[in-house]
Amino acid sequence: MTEGAALAGPDGALRCPWALSTEDYVSYHDEEWGRPVHGDDALFERISLEAFQSGLSWITILRRREGFRAAFAGFRIEKVAAFTEEDRERLLADAGIIRNRAKIDATLANARVLADWSEGELDELIWSHAPDPAGRPVPKTLADVPAVTPESTALSRTLKKRGLRFVGPTTAYALMQACGLVDDHLAACVARGAGA
Repeated sequence: MTEGAALAGPDGALRCPWALSTEDYVSYHDEEWGRPVHGDDALFERISLEAFQSGLSWITILRRREGFRAAFAGFRIEKVAAFTEEDRERLLADAGIIRNRAKIDATLANARVLADWSEGELDELIWSHAPDPAGRPVPKTLADVPAVTPESTALSRTLKKRGLRFVGPTTAYALMQACGLVDDHLAACVARGAGA
């Protein structure tokens, strides 16, 4: 067996190996990861969660996602942009999320920046960085999946230039993978191409 290759899941279907460690991962992998996400609020949520994930495992974020949604008003940009200092203190005390001051402050600051953008502008900007799928080799093992690409570096640079925080090239690439800008499901994975 090739290291990092697709593995059989509980139902016998081949999946990306990272998806098999928990039931939460299996459903996230099969139903969400790599499928196109559109809409400013939905993309703001993904940017925010990817930032909170930085330095942690994704399962930590995935299991607290409903807590994050409750704490951050469903990640509606206009609502989060209006959060007060009292809201910030509430977030810092909320055990249902990751209570990291820098990440909370970045999420609030990002919402304030995005609240000034036109409707659809975030969606258009992010999707304008999607690479041509024909120019990308299909990954056969996890070793074939990059952590950073020229497109994620360009997306990171553009978002930072526009005032967003916690959007480095690695975080930008994780966002691109999660939101379907790229399909990094392995060649033999049952979910490969599901988002097309």
